[in-house]
Amino acid sequence: MRHSIGLPTDQVEHASEFVTADAVMETAAAAEAAGFDAVFVTDHPAPDAKWLAAGGHHALEPLVALSFAAAATTTLQLQTHIMVLAYRNPFLTAKSVLSLDVLSGGRVILGVASGYLKPEFGALGVDFEERNELTDEAIDVLRAVWTTDDVAWQGRHFASRGVTMRPRPTVDGGPPIWIGGNSTAAIRRAVERGNGWVPFPNPRSASRAVRTAEIATIDDLARRIDVLRELSEERGRTEPLDVCFSPFDRQGPGVRGEVEQLASIGVTWSVLAVEATSRAEWIDRMRALADALGLTPRGTGPP
Repeated sequence: MRHSIGLPTDQVEHASEFVTADAVMETAAAAEAAGFDAVFVTDHPAPDAKWLAAGGHHALEPLVALSFAAAATTTLQLQTHIMVLAYRNPFLTAKSVLSLDVLSGGRVILGVASGYLKPEFGALGVDFEERNELTDEAIDVLRAVWTTDDVAWQGRHFASRGVTMRPRPTVDGGPPIWIGGNSTAAIRRAVERGNGWVPFPNPRSASRAVRTAEIATIDDLARRIDVLRELSEERGRTEPLDVCFSPFDRQGPGVRGEVEQLASIGVTWSVLAVEATSRAEWIDRMRALADALGLTPRGTGPP
């Protein structure tokens, strides 16, 4: 299994420690040196006060944040976990992702989802009820414009007459696209349009609020992975799909054992996080987590 760790750019209450150029670069370099395969950030351009008061969080623009991580590292992959495609015109997204892909040497993992925060859709002028159709459309546009010239497209809210983007992505077909969400619709989208599937822990108490299926135990996840396999067989898909999941015990003493359990049911990537109030504390806890997972250090990283 490979491992991705979240950069603490959401910790705006400690902005001088975590939400600066130096902070992003230092924590990314430390994660690479500790043996993590990727770092990730999330996407909330316009969170509303009610959601923030209930435990939501702020976020930097994901591709901007990851560009600083890219500049400080050489092999570390750069993951959006996740980006809400429906918030943006897909041609703008394609150009932004392509730019990071080229400048990082092909290290982008584009995790996407249809989103669930209705007020955020409203703030951005996007019809919440169209989110699934807009997501599918965006993925199709990304694939088309990364691989072909003179893309003519009549979208739901845009039309292109003949768009060509250069340079081409570093990898044929463009960066891998991982589809987030626990629902059967999200799994079907991953099988039909993606390179990976990104479910997440979701207890029954939260499943209605985040508008997707409950995954409260490893057995719940295993049943959803069975659905993934069944739909892959039904669609005749032979190309493997990555499965990326956040362990229930993301930073506790049982994380290594749980990661091994997850690997046994077909999970190929974990997404993890550590909590801290200072950059030095975050780096120490991140290294301890890397040790607990048995990761192989790649270098010394920052002092």
